[in-house]
Amino acid sequence: MSMSSSNQAHSAVAKLAPAYIKAIAPYQGGKPISELAREMGLQVEDIVKLASNENPLGISPKADYAIQEALLDVARYPDGNGFALRDAVSQKFSVAPNQLVFGNGSNDILELAARAFLTAGCEVIYSQHAFAVYSLVTQATGATGVVVPAKNYGHDLPAMLSEITTKTRIIFIANPNNPTGTLLGKAELLAFLKQVPKTVLVVLDEAYDEYLSAANKSEAISWLNEFDNLIISRTFSKAYGLAGLRVGFGLCHADIADLMNRVRQPFNVNSIAQAAAVASLADDDFVERSYALNQAGMAQLTQGFNKLGLEYIPSFANFVSFTVKNKSQNAAQVNQKLLQNGVIVRPIANYEMPDYLRVSIGLFSENARFLEVLEQILKSND
Repeated sequence: MSMSSSNQAHSAVAKLAPAYIKAIAPYQGGKPISELAREMGLQVEDIVKLASNENPLGISPKADYAIQEALLDVARYPDGNGFALRDAVSQKFSVAPNQLVFGNGSNDILELAARAFLTAGCEVIYSQHAFAVYSLVTQATGATGVVVPAKNYGHDLPAMLSEITTKTRIIFIANPNNPTGTLLGKAELLAFLKQVPKTVLVVLDEAYDEYLSAANKSEAISWLNEFDNLIISRTFSKAYGLAGLRVGFGLCHADIADLMNRVRQPFNVNSIAQAAAVASLADDDFVERSYALNQAGMAQLTQGFNKLGLEYIPSFANFVSFTVKNKSQNAAQVNQKLLQNGVIVRPIANYEMPDYLRVSIGLFSENARFLEVLEQILKSND
C-alpha cells in the first residue's frame, strides 16, 4: 500500500471515533528545554525552565542510590502489585494496604477514577481555573463536565454543591489548586464533604501538599474512615522530584481501590519508579530542604513582583501566577520575549486566564534570572 493510500485509510478509520474523543484538546505540558534550544538557537545550559512545577533540587540522594540499584534488574517486569511501595506508603500515611492505588503519576489516579465510575450521561463537577486533566478524563469517558465559576480564582464550594444532580458521579477538587495556587480551609472542606451525597465521589487532588506549612497541612487522610466516597490523590512528581519517573498514588476506601485496580494497566508503575518512591519516602530531610527552598523562593518572587508593580495570586504551592496587562504588551507577548531570552514559564490562557503567566519556583539564581529578564522586558516597553 502506498503512503498516500495508507493515510487515506487511516483518515477513514479516524472518522469512526466518538464525537467526545474528537472534541478533546490534548494536554500541553511545559515546553521542554531541548525544544526551546532548537527553536531559538540557544545553548541548553543557558536556559532556565520554570514552567512545570518541578523540584529544582532534583531528587533525594537515597532515591538516586535506589535507582542505580534498580537498574541492575531492569530486564524483569516490575512488581505489578507494588508490594514494597504499598508497604512504605501504608506505613507512612497509616492506611491499610488495600486502600491504595498506584498510578503512572497522579494523573493516572484521576483517570482510573474516571474509568471506573463514569459513563456517557454522567456528570462531573470541577471548578473554573482548575487542573486541565479533570476535563480531559471526563471527556474521554463521554461524561459531561460541569464547570463552576471560580471565586477569587479558587473553588466556590457552595456553588459546587448546588450543581449536584442525580447524574453527578464525581467532583474534582485540587487543594492547593493548579494553576492558581489557592487553598481551601480544612474546616470549609470538611463541611463540604459532609454535604455531598454518599453516592458522589469526591476526588481530592493534593499534589502540592508537601509544600504546605504545618498549620495548613491536609488532614484529609484521617477523614477516610468517615467518608467512603473520598479519593485522595498524591504524587512523587513535585516535592519528591520524581517527575520523570511518573509515580503517584490514591488513598480511598478498599472497595473503591478494588474497582480502580480492575481498570488499572498491569505494571503501570515501572520498577525504577517504585524503588525511587520507596527511598524518597524514607528521606524526610530532603522534603524539608525542598520546602525551605520553596518558601525562600516564594518570598523572592513575590517581592520581585511587588517591586515591578505586578499583581499576583497568593500561592500555597511551588509556583505563582502573575498578571501582565498593559497597553504596550500582553502576557503572550511577554512570554514570547522570555522564551527568546532562554526563560521558560507557563502561559495559562487555556485556563481562561489570558492575562496571567505561571512561574515555578526554582533555585535562587534561576528566580533571579527570571526576574531580571522580566524587568528588562517590561522596561523596554515603558
